[in-house]
Amino acid sequence: MTDMPFEFRINVCREPRAFSLAEARALFPLVQRITLAAYKELEPVRRRLEAALPASPEIREIERQYETVVRRWVGKMERLGLVVKGLWLVDFDTGDGYLCWKFPELRIGHYHGYQEDFAGRRPLRDIVEELDPDWAHA
Repeated sequence: MTDMPFEFRINVCREPRAFSLAEARALFPLVQRITLAAYKELEPVRRRLEAALPASPEIREIERQYETVVRRWVGKMERLGLVVKGLWLVDFDTGDGYLCWKFPELRIGHYHGYQEDFAGRRPLRDIVEELDPDWAHA
């Protein structure tokens, strides 16, 4: 038996799952920790890449390291059921749109519909007040 109010499922097929707001908030600390660790791992690689000369023989190896870190992070996010929209940008599918988070934001604070993207996201509190969606109460 577990003391966790929600079951953290690992998706083998890497398909997004539908989250209630409570489930997304319960999973968020793990998402945040994984993302922070990947960000810290990528930073020195990014600095080396920026400092390297374009014709440098080490460029390919640095790019490979960069890609490895990013792919590992993407895989972890997808296994948790999230939709990766960009580097350090993930969405929690609610069944009618997305709870949107971008590192280093401190909480899940935005929402956008399926037809909108990051630029169209709105504050989560506004959506909950205006629409009173089911996923906000589940």
